[in-house]
Amino acid sequence: MPSRRESDLPVDPSKGDAIRRLAVAHPITRFVRDLGLVAVMLVAVWWTIVLVFRPSPFILPGPDRVVAAFARRFSDLAWNALVTSTEIVLGLAAGSLLGIGLAIVMALFPISRRLLVPLVVVLQSLPVFAIAPLLVLWFGFGLASKIVMTALVIFFPVASAFHDGLDRTDPGLVDLGRLYRATRIQTLVAIKIPAALPALVTGLRVAAAAAPFGAIVGEWVGASQGLGLIMLHANARLQTDTMFAAVILVAAIAVVLRLIVDATTRRLVPWVEDIR
Repeated sequence: MPSRRESDLPVDPSKGDAIRRLAVAHPITRFVRDLGLVAVMLVAVWWTIVLVFRPSPFILPGPDRVVAAFARRFSDLAWNALVTSTEIVLGLAAGSLLGIGLAIVMALFPISRRLLVPLVVVLQSLPVFAIAPLLVLWFGFGLASKIVMTALVIFFPVASAFHDGLDRTDPGLVDLGRLYRATRIQTLVAIKIPAALPALVTGLRVAAAAAPFGAIVGEWVGASQGLGLIMLHANARLQTDTMFAAVILVAAIAVVLRLIVDATTRRLVPWVEDIR
């Protein structure tokens, strides 16, 4: 009796879907995988430079020295990383809410754009190091000044992206709302905000990448704790291995924050193909 070919056998659709899901990795999984590959390559290049050129440890320490410094000051680094992470997360939340609120106000009251846009541009064009000393003077050396600093750094990309999305809503949808006699607020809530969510996601992703910069700059100018303060002290004492350990921790915080924002925004706009 002739055997049936494998291609003639019935295929379970659920198994086919499972195979496709395995073949196409989740975007976050791909990001982590690619990031791990890049990290391995960078460490390999770093170690090669140290072995070949043998620079002084205070100029470029080897990865082994950085690991030793991290182990030696683990509790100190971990505590200060927690402080910096708190500043970054709270600053990101405050700046995002400020940017979203500003974009909504400009969408509801177009005349306010003439007043707010120049103010936003001026604030964004000021050098960060020029603002930081004033914030430390006004809000002190604690968390408050770093949160405000981070919020000021990241609110502009959120406000700009979200307002652009609100402004570019499909005119046909807006006309449909007018046809049903929707008020300006109803049109904003039911039509413009859902249509602008992909643009808001873009702004939040940019903000997540910029938030650590604001917190670290604030700690450099004036702080009593945080990874930025550890970097300053380590640099002054030529403890380059400790400074590298703090920089790596800041990079790790930025990566985790980006992954959290990605996971959250994918749930916010599940209908957008490139975000899923």
